[in-house]
Amino acid sequence: MNYLTHQLLNAEETDYIKNELEKEKQSWEDGKNTAGSHAAEVKNNLQLKRKSDISKKLSLLIKEKILKNTLVKSFTLAKHIHSIMFTKYSKGMRYGRHIDNAYMSSGRADLSFTIFLSEKSQYEGGELLIENLTSEKKFRLEQGGIIIYPSTYLHSVKEVLNGERIVCVGWIESYIKSIEEREYLFDLDAGARSLLAKHGRSDELDLIFKSYSNLLRVMGD
Repeated sequence: MNYLTHQLLNAEETDYIKNELEKEKQSWEDGKNTAGSHAAEVKNNLQLKRKSDISKKLSLLIKEKILKNTLVKSFTLAKHIHSIMFTKYSKGMRYGRHIDNAYMSSGRADLSFTIFLSEKSQYEGGELLIENLTSEKKFRLEQGGIIIYPSTYLHSVKEVLNGERIVCVGWIESYIKSIEEREYLFDLDAGARSLLAKHGRSDELDLIFKSYSNLLRVMGD
């Protein structure tokens, strides 16, 4: 599995974030300001200024939620979560087909994530379209849902037809660079945790967890 969708935030948490963003009328800027020269040509959205106090506060909240989530931690093996931004798309706005930069000022981009903060009923369009070598898939998650996917994939945000789409985006530098190796470790960890929940500890499970930990040592940076 090369991508993960998961309910990261509850309604109370997303409402808190949106209410805080609503207070920042003067802190939004053209999204092109943080895009590379190629991506800037197809980017049409607004972003909360990353150096604003509210952006720093909410970014810490998002980072904490990601690091405390067992499933997300297992999938990403996050070494560094960085470049978190809050963006909004009004009617007519979109972000054309592009690839994320491999390296940003704050770290390497192995995985990209989008957290949907708007309720689906509050806007039309605005799907996140992710492409790989053989297919493409659209994502339009419930409020508080996160999609995490390899930063090596081309992707786009379709035009918002009505309403307003508010999301949080960011990037993860993983201890494991390889997509395939991260998948192997995720499957191994998920299987071991499932066996532990069903049958409790055993000598055999100790060996599986030992192998997982040692593979992480061998494969990791």
